[in-house]
Amino acid sequence: MKSLQFMSAEAFVSNAEFARKSLSSVAPNLFPLLFKAGYLLEQGQVIHDLVENWPLADFNMGKLLGSTMDYQEDLTHRTCSVCLESCLIGLRDYVLHHSTPYVKRLKVVDLTAIKDVEVQFCQCKKTMGRWARTQLLSKLCLELLVYLQQTQCNMDTFEISIDVLIDLFVTERNYELVVQALLKKSCCPLKICCVAFRSDNLALQKFFYIINLTDPSLLRKLEVVHNVHLEMEHLEILFNSVHFPMLMSLTLPARTFNVQTFTATDERMLTNIGEKMAEMTQLTELSVSFSILTGRLQKLLSPLKTPLKILDVSNCSLNHADMTYLANSFHANHLETLDLSGHNIPDFYSSIFFKLLSHSSSVLRSLTLEDCNIQDIHVNMLILGLSSCQKLQEFKFLGNPLTSQALKHLFTFLCELPMLKNVEFPVPRDCYPIGITYPIDDASLCRFDHQKYEDVVKELNLILLKANREDVKASTPLFGSYDAAVQETNNELGAYLIKSFKETLEKLTTSLNKSS
Repeated sequence: MKSLQFMSAEAFVSNAEFARKSLSSVAPNLFPLLFKAGYLLEQGQVIHDLVENWPLADFNMGKLLGSTMDYQEDLTHRTCSVCLESCLIGLRDYVLHHSTPYVKRLKVVDLTAIKDVEVQFCQCKKTMGRWARTQLLSKLCLELLVYLQQTQCNMDTFEISIDVLIDLFVTERNYELVVQALLKKSCCPLKICCVAFRSDNLALQKFFYIINLTDPSLLRKLEVVHNVHLEMEHLEILFNSVHFPMLMSLTLPARTFNVQTFTATDERMLTNIGEKMAEMTQLTELSVSFSILTGRLQKLLSPLKTPLKILDVSNCSLNHADMTYLANSFHANHLETLDLSGHNIPDFYSSIFFKLLSHSSSVLRSLTLEDCNIQDIHVNMLILGLSSCQKLQEFKFLGNPLTSQALKHLFTFLCELPMLKNVEFPVPRDCYPIGITYPIDDASLCRFDHQKYEDVVKELNLILLKANREDVKASTPLFGSYDAAVQETNNELGAYLIKSFKETLEKLTTSLNKSS
């Protein structure tokens, strides 16, 4: 529902020329209302003018676009390119604008509440993702500095200092631009303050350099994901040389840890890394997927003094000792999000797994068990384990060899979980050719009876409908859940992979030529 005041705001912003001429007579406390109305209607020029003349000390996207009394819908998931570009350019022009009727009070701009989601509802259908926001803000900061150096500006302009809180996303393609913006931060009225940092497709040396420029003491989230070759020895160097006192979330790339080749030196390094992580007293989220941690999970996690709320140890080759430690650790009672994908849970860890579930059931909101060899004969056991997880909001179990009959049985139970909102389920085993083996390789993943699958989906949705659970979204993302960062930079990621493959072939050819 929209209040009468919000509808009036919509009428005001719908005419950009009228809004611009009338802005000087608008009370400062109405600017947030007009901003949300302009954002909803995608009035880029009005958004620019509002930001350029912003009369308040705070500009927080979460508060401005979140649910309000005048309009309850949360717009933070709308990463509309028209709106966000107008907003950032308006911020630059705020610094340069001299004729504003208001005293320049703006001190903090917070962009961190913007959420990148798969489906956009904006009319332009063109998004500005995290990478593009990083790129544009860095570009505008540098343009602002050049303009100030080349033009005789009012002395008051040089006294403006605005902290711009943002989640940076850096790859090889925008690295130089972001580095320059961070190096010149002290001279620029718009000061980039990195709250969260993600790095993909970046040489290790460049990663180490830029992470120091971000002011790590303020960093709350660090994601080192694709094609950054960070191994255990590099992680130890990073933690020994850089301190992250405010870090709450840490994501490490695949194969950071590899205990298959562990030496006494590696054991020492792992111990040191665990101790350094213990110094991060705010750390509650950890992702170490696709590392090999067999028998070493306790050594990594036991030094932590703060319980983890989010843990991703998917495809980490955990053994019975690892699972036993996790189930009995103080982390178990606090886990809100847990990913154990890639482990043969029914055959190797069933009793320990259910102990873990029972300990975390009072808080567990998201559970991912992809490629865990859960078969029809395990469904009743799975239902028993999940029945205590009454706060579960998300359950993902792609890649498990379950038939359509087993899925219907499971869905009937899932309807009883009151807070469940999202389910990701596998293509039924009986939709694939007889003899298909699990885990299914990428080449065979799409080779199933699509009509039969659609029929099963209709039956599953009917189960939800009959239970009055249309609020539950059920889907089968064959190639994994949506990743906004990968989606935005997939061309660069693809080019990087091709380049790496070419280099590998060249090395192999050179090696073969030498041996012959």
